[in-house]
Parts: sequence; structure tokens; C-alpha cells
Amino acid sequence: MDVEAAGMEEGKDMKNSVMCQLTDPEGTPLGPSMYLPQSAGPKELQQIVNQLLNNEEKMPYAFYVSNHELVVQLVSYLQDNKVSLEKVLTIVYQPQAVFRIRPVTRCSSTITGHTESVLSVSFSPDGRQLASGSGDTTVRLWDLNTQTPLFTCKGHKNWVLCIAWSPDGRHLVSGSKAGELQCWDPQTGKPSGNPLIGHKKWITGISWEPVHLNAPCRRFVSASKDGDARIWDVSLRKCVMCLTGHTLAITCVKWGGDGVIYTGSQDCTIKMWETSQGKLIRELKGHGHWVNSLALSTEYVLRTGAYDHTCKQYSSPEEMKKVALERYKKMKGNAPERLVSGSDDFTMFLWEPAVSKHPKTRMTGHQQLVNHVYFSPDGQWIASASFDKSVKLWNGITGKFVAAFRGHVGPVYQISWSADSRLLLSGSKDSTLKIWDIRTQKLKQDLPGHADEVFAVDWSPDGEKVASGGRDRVLKLWMG
Repeated sequence: MDVEAAGMEEGKDMKNSVMCQLTDPEGTPLGPSMYLPQSAGPKELQQIVNQLLNNEEKMPYAFYVSNHELVVQLVSYLQDNKVSLEKVLTIVYQPQAVFRIRPVTRCSSTITGHTESVLSVSFSPDGRQLASGSGDTTVRLWDLNTQTPLFTCKGHKNWVLCIAWSPDGRHLVSGSKAGELQCWDPQTGKPSGNPLIGHKKWITGISWEPVHLNAPCRRFVSASKDGDARIWDVSLRKCVMCLTGHTLAITCVKWGGDGVIYTGSQDCTIKMWETSQGKLIRELKGHGHWVNSLALSTEYVLRTGAYDHTCKQYSSPEEMKKVALERYKKMKGNAPERLVSGSDDFTMFLWEPAVSKHPKTRMTGHQQLVNHVYFSPDGQWIASASFDKSVKLWNGITGKFVAAFRGHVGPVYQISWSADSRLLLSGSKDSTLKIWDIRTQKLKQDLPGHADEVFAVDWSPDGEKVASGGRDRVLKLWMG
């Protein structure tokens, strides 16, 4: 009798449980599939994952079922989505940042100084300084403590189109419409040496060699409308390699964590170059029109090098290199570095360039050209900004479409992520900035205030501040 009763009890339990398989974002199962009570929710799953992974310190995780975050008990999810209990339910666990970034809610200062449009803004890797480049031919450095101008860097004869900090924070390079590059000392605002001359047309992108490959930082690559990319050494103050092979303008360039340089071009191709002799390694083909934007899954750790949200400072390049390498390895895990490309053909491709010259997947959905693509700092998401006025969110590993963020009433020019990968910032022709919440997939904050188009946005690596600039010639700083 007891056995029978126990059997009935077990039968009842099975009815109230669901067969689940936990997997990491790459799809690797965590242990065998198991029966979980339908009353289990994120809190219980959190404990199970920490246990199965033998985490000494409990880590925060988010859980996803078919690309949607599970924020309720399984029973509610199963009922709301009419899920069959016959099938195994796959639950993806995603590690979350241990720290949380507060959403930015207000403009803390509007800084004037530039006399033409602000075309680029960029925080230093440690988040302590901010640089901007403008159509008035100057680069400006701003003191973030006092929120006032620090230095005006003069020397360019034409619009400053792009700027880039070295990941160790020791140099800032700017590129102009005249095709010249200038390196600046961020401590003094003075030029380090003469302008670097070689490009025949305007500069479209600048990317530094990662600090975990070489410290202190010396080399960076520039891309130009003249179809060439050039590698420069700031201590030798000259071009050490010219990467030629594109038949039209190069629009974007990235120096990857494995030492490979990627260039995207109006000739519809993406080329990969090795950096000891500048040889072409591989060509990635697939786009039907200009390639506008490239992003790497490791970009955030490459940009910030050894610096993270704790704002720790370093005493030597060796120490910096060691910490940067640890951060890079941890970010990359066992998977290859991923690349996403956005194009004038309205599509995007997700690539694993070290593995194959064929794209992993083609990402469609935008109704106009894709202007800017960007991986979240943890590599789990891809965001894309388009002239179709929308921002779209994709799974950073599979490339599957997740959500569309609508709210802008003009083309979206640029996007930036918060350091904890939970919030996304967009700047638009409609003169507003908007902050989107990745978990709820909804607008978190609307930030009006600019008098005209917003061309450039950046979120500081320490998560404290957002900077924006545009046609109204002012730089705005926004805080939580």
C-alpha cells in the first residue's frame, strides 16, 4: 500500500515538474537534463547553476528561454506561452556583471567651446578624461571632475573626423578630413611630434594595438577613404606598414585581440591582415553593398585594457599588460573572437573569422542602411543602429534577432553600451538620446536637450557618465 502511495505521490510530482536542460550561451549543456519543480524561478535556477559550476563566490545569472528572459516561475512561463511538457525545456544561463550601472537620467552640464559640429566623443580607458573632435579642426580634452575644458588641441587644418585613445591611456590620436593624423599627450594637450602624413584622403577609422599584446602602447592602424590602411608607430613617429588591396574606400577598421586587423570597405569586402609584415590573411565576402561598421565581441576589453569599473590605477606597463591579458582571456573564454559587420545593403553578418571565411549567419530586418554595430561588453548581445530610425538587439552568439527598439523619429547615428551590458544608449538625428533596458526590452530613459542632430555618444567605462555631441556644437554630460 505504501509503495503504491509513494508511486502515486511521485506521479503527482512528475506532473508538477518540467524536464529542463541548462546550457551556456554557446549551447554547451551544464550537466544532464533534469526535472525541476514548476514552482522554480530565477532564484532557484541561480542556486542550481552556482552549485553545478562549483562557484565558491555566488555569481549572478540571468536565464533565457527562446531568447526571452525568464523573470517568473516556470509554471507562469509554461502557461503564458502554452509550452508542451512533453519536450525538454532549454534554459540558457548568462553570467551577469557583479556590479550594476545606474541609468543616466539628467544632463549634468552643457559645455561650450567648439565652434562647429562635434563629430566624435570618447572617454579615456580609465574613464577619467574625455576627448572630442570637431568640424572646427580642434580636438578638445575635458576635465570630468570640474566638467570644464582642459585643453584645446590645435594643429589640424581640416575637420577632425575621428579620435582614439590608446588602451593604456597614454596617447590620443586624431584623424582629419585632410588625411593627416596627429598624436597628442593627454596630460598636456600638446602634440607628440609632427602630424603623421601618408594618407591621400580623409581618415575613416583608427584602432590601437591591444595592450595585452604590446605594452606600453605604440602601434595603431588608420583607415582612409583612399583605400589603404596604415600601421603607425608613435615612438618612431612614422608609418611602419601599408595595407593595400581594397579597391574602394575603407570605412572602418578594428585591431583584434589575436593581433589580426580587420578592414571593412565600400568594395563590399572585409579583409583580415597579419601585423608583422602586413600580409592579407583572408577575405570575408557576402555583403551586397558598402560595409559601414565592424564590431568585435572582445571590443570592450580591448578598448579598456587593464581598466575596469573599480578604476584601479597601474604602476608599470608590465602589470598593465598582465591584467589586460587576464581580462581578455576571461572575456573570450574558449570561443573564437566574433566579428559583426553592418552594411548599406540593410543587412548584417556574424563571422568567426579565425574559423571560417563564411559567415556564421546573416542578420536581416532593418529597412534602411545599418550605420553602427556594437557588441555588449560581455559579448552576449549585438546592437545595431539604422537609418530606419530603429535600434535592433540580436543574440551575440547565434546572431538571432531578439528585439526592436522603436522611439526615435530620425535616423540613429551611434550607440554605446553600459559597462554591465544591461543598458544601451542611442543618439539620433532627432536631437535626442535614449536609454534602453535590455531585460525589459523597453525605453528606460528619454534624454532630450540637444538643439540639433546628435552625431556622437559614449558611455564612460566606469559607468558614471554619458557624453554626447552633435550639430549644436555643445558637448553634454549626463549622470545618474
